[in-house]
Amino acid sequence: MMDATLVNAPDGELVARTRTGDGRAFDALVRRHFRMVYMIALGVLGNRMDAEDCAQDAFLRALTAIDQCHSPERVGAWLGMIARNTARNSYAARVVRDADSLDASHPSADTAPSPHHHAVVGELRDRLESALATLTETQRTVVLLHDLHGSPHADIARLLGISEVASRQTLFVARRVLRERLGAHTLTEFLHER
Repeated sequence: MMDATLVNAPDGELVARTRTGDGRAFDALVRRHFRMVYMIALGVLGNRMDAEDCAQDAFLRALTAIDQCHSPERVGAWLGMIARNTARNSYAARVVRDADSLDASHPSADTAPSPHHHAVVGELRDRLESALATLTETQRTVVLLHDLHGSPHADIARLLGISEVASRQTLFVARRVLRERLGAHTLTEFLHER
């Protein structure tokens, strides 16, 4: 059970405590921001297992570089940038690895149950992932952060380095593409049951 003082502590305090070697404070940061980091990684990589691995890597990188977080009260945005860079590096490495593989066109099966299975709903998962794969990286990330994580457009804009208007427009276009691929009823059902 997490200490209530850590659960309710502001991000800046958790960063300060992590810098002094308090592992429980870092654990509280991970618990607070894991879903957002995972959604960013999923937006870039498009695969749940790779996104989970990437999220864990991003937190390890963040822990080793915690002294480089210049705005501890905005550690979420800092973690988001680390997640995005880690995911892009992972994607680039995967492309190189797959290019060298004779079986590059056959991705590994995603059979392990995910602790984040609530991010997708039952039989809609495969269809949704397929539809998400047709979006651009930015479109996927905006949809996942806004519709699944609940991030406001202002936060998404800061994280992606775009304007708030661009975030809203990207979401509008991405939802239209998803509705065309999934049907309006299926998309609405998915978003309400998450």
